[in-house]
Amino acid sequence: MTIQSISEEVRRIQKKYGESDPFRLAQAMKIIVVLKPMGRYKGCCKGFYVQHRRIKHITINSDLPEVIQRVILAHEIAHSVLHANITAAFHEFTLFDDTDRQEYEANLFAAELLLSDDCVLNALNEDQFFFQAAKALYVPAELLDFKFRVMKRKGYKLESPIVSHGNFLKTIE
Repeated sequence: MTIQSISEEVRRIQKKYGESDPFRLAQAMKIIVVLKPMGRYKGCCKGFYVQHRRIKHITINSDLPEVIQRVILAHEIAHSVLHANITAAFHEFTLFDDTDRQEYEANLFAAELLLSDDCVLNALNEDQFFFQAAKALYVPAELLDFKFRVMKRKGYKLESPIVSHGNFLKTIE
């Protein structure tokens, strides 16, 4: 998928359900979301999406900070929307591969869902640097980098000081 088509899909979903908050959006989409403790050690499972008999189910690691849970949930919602044909259970255990196009797309979707263009521009207009803006927006800097990619495609003149990979969620705590 292209950045533009992912951005359009986020707008379609937001318009259809009237939501940008991933927890309320999942509820509106009739996706079952369960929070389960899965640890905070390196390599722990952050979350996963499974669809069985047309029932969509997302499990999120409740040991993670709430801010990160929101990012993980937005990422998993992206899989349910963009990659509905994925049927392999526990896909998330192998999901974080730099070369995995689906992970890259899910990160773009999550960035577009969680960060409006106006919020990003407002944070940057307050004379905040990239990392300060990410903190003010309550997202990891890597997700803001993905949002910059979307905004650049829309014509904004933005340069990120980092280059995030599709696997950045694997190491986030």
